[in-house]
Amino acid sequence: MSHTPAIPLVAALEVIHQYREDAVVITTMGAAREWQKLESHPKDLVYMPSSMGQGPPLGLGIALAKPDQRVIVVNGDGCLLMNLGCLVTITAHAPKNFTLIVVDNGVYEVTGGQATVGDGSKRTGGNSVNFADLARAADFTEVYEFDDTEAFRFEQETLHEEGPVCIVLKTTHQIEDISARSPGPPAERIKSLRKSLL
Repeated sequence: MSHTPAIPLVAALEVIHQYREDAVVITTMGAAREWQKLESHPKDLVYMPSSMGQGPPLGLGIALAKPDQRVIVVNGDGCLLMNLGCLVTITAHAPKNFTLIVVDNGVYEVTGGQATVGDGSKRTGGNSVNFADLARAADFTEVYEFDDTEAFRFEQETLHEEGPVCIVLKTTHQIEDISARSPGPPAERIKSLRKSLL
């Protein structure tokens, strides 16, 4: 597998959107911004503006409350770095219906593209943090890495495998029109999601 990010974020999200089936999909930061441009679904929760790092715990709570409902959280690498402890919390509860997708582009995209402390440019030795290895160390049941859109599409069933599942998507990052956008008052959106889950 190449260490060069290769999947455009929009292309990765389109694969998730196409193969989500009836999953709850929670998106954060850059993914949340682009997800809003796709056809909406009653079980979408665009978690924006978000407290960085809190998307996976939110998804975990839904997965535990609704064990027959697949929950997919699309989280940035910067967000995950803000709350690495969520990895071991997720695997301690081991929800079979939970998929964590890490969009790994090495930057805090929505705040201007600054390199994260996980990026090789910020690390002695120049090696980027391997989020797939972190997920394996935390004891995720299934861990996958993709840096090619068609390979991800070909193995889209990984989205729905018995979990907890972690999928790391090596992506490019946008350099224009990067600001975060809220789709509306959070309370109303959460109420709408709750209704769709009843």
